Amino acid sequence: MIRKVKTENGWVKGLPAADPRITSYKGIPYAAAPVGENRWRAPQPCPDWEGEREAYAFSPIPMQAPISADPKNLYDREWHVDREIPMSEDCLTLNIWAPADGRKDMPVFVWYFGGGLQVGYSAEMEFDGERIARRGIVVVTVNYRVNCFGFLCHPEITREAPQAPANFGFLDQQAATRWVKRNIAAFGGDPENITIGGQSAGGMSVSAQLTCKENKGLFQRAIIQSGAFAPPYPFQFGLCSDLKTAEERGKAFFDFLGVKTLAEARRMDAVTLRNKALEWDGVYGWGKTFGEAVDGVFSKRNSQQWFLDENRLPVPVLLGHTNSEFTHAPRARSEAELQAQAKEDFGAEGDAFLSFFSHPATAESIQKEGSVNSIEFAVRAAAEAQKRQGKDLPLYYYQFAADIPGWDQPGAFHSVDLWFFFETLAKCWRPFQGRHYDLARQMCDYWCNFIKDGNPNGSGSDGEALPYWPAFSPDAPVRMNFGLTSAPMACPESGLQRFLLERYLSEVDHE
Repeated sequence: MIRKVKTENGWVKGLPAADPRITSYKGIPYAAAPVGENRWRAPQPCPDWEGEREAYAFSPIPMQAPISADPKNLYDREWHVDREIPMSEDCLTLNIWAPADGRKDMPVFVWYFGGGLQVGYSAEMEFDGERIARRGIVVVTVNYRVNCFGFLCHPEITREAPQAPANFGFLDQQAATRWVKRNIAAFGGDPENITIGGQSAGGMSVSAQLTCKENKGLFQRAIIQSGAFAPPYPFQFGLCSDLKTAEERGKAFFDFLGVKTLAEARRMDAVTLRNKALEWDGVYGWGKTFGEAVDGVFSKRNSQQWFLDENRLPVPVLLGHTNSEFTHAPRARSEAELQAQAKEDFGAEGDAFLSFFSHPATAESIQKEGSVNSIEFAVRAAAEAQKRQGKDLPLYYYQFAADIPGWDQPGAFHSVDLWFFFETLAKCWRPFQGRHYDLARQMCDYWCNFIKDGNPNGSGSDGEALPYWPAFSPDAPVRMNFGLTSAPMACPESGLQRFLLERYLSEVDHE
């Protein structure tokens, strides 16, 4: 069994996973430590090491809000159970799970974690890559910089490095994926068969990578879980701003820190900087968070519009959401407010908008008749845009609607499908039953088939043919529904969705 591999930087030694036919390698550096002069710089080349590096444990997680491990909090209860987990600015590492039997040219899956670009880490227990690796895939999970460490902008940073002035977290992901392409053959992977994937902000990160032309040839397909959004109603959406706005935010943050220069800010202790950022933001106030900046270099446009970019990387995409997340409705709560919103947002088309509602409208009727899932809306926009662009790139759309057991009765909440796609239910505290394990196996099978060749269809790990999952198109809008069983389900477009979609595509075309 292969437990030792030579990378471009030196030898790494792994350990048998729970299944000894798999070797896990944890905490492998892919770039230099982003500390001191490397803080707020593009990732720099990883220095070589002497001897054999023991890749036995995860590295410290990226700097972020302290882990509270509060059992009263849903996400702490679900995943963040260790409040003592090590945290450091020196965090640019990746983890690999690979079959250890000497196979070559296996498909490769590179995963970016979620967390609003503010929190998260690759060591979260749901991201264990062993079950996917058992299906003959090399799995890589990536740490990248988040919050102010990964996405702060400032005029002095731009002047210092106009070739890489922003989006350091995205640049970390890119550098890690490039490291994978250069080194993964040593682990049995095929560098010409790479799929990138992520969930929530990790999915948003995949969107960002799709729009970066320098990534041409870096990966062959993409998975976006709960991370592709389009606003069905007019409002500021996402974690993206232009570079000038991001720089002004950075200047205000430096004023709050009490520093006058970039050099002073780089000398600050990482914990102090983290704590001041949390104080400035009001702990997830979201008004002052650091996110994507359209810098004209890595990011040429808001990456949430990846599907509208005619120059985006032409790869198959698998994407979807749970059935209880990211649904948006008009802000109006009465007939008078609905009339006012129709005039303000839709102008001469206001009467057409109002025709989709009962009158006199009530808060309840507006919510019921006007709710649109922003991810489903993005899928429809993507399919429509590809049709208009004359592109024939498969989009595989899913909805996760399984019952989730537990005393908290949470429903199919944001991120819960991670347990299923990674087939890591056994690590969860919830009293999952046989049907949940069957569903997880099937969902993971679909995922792995897509990772292998860009099509989720084929046989499952039990050797039986999986229920057929058709690609989504405007002419045949079908999604795979993951509930008690997996089955394709038609999702015809409503009149309101078509009205909003035409308006959205028209507005973006004229930006």
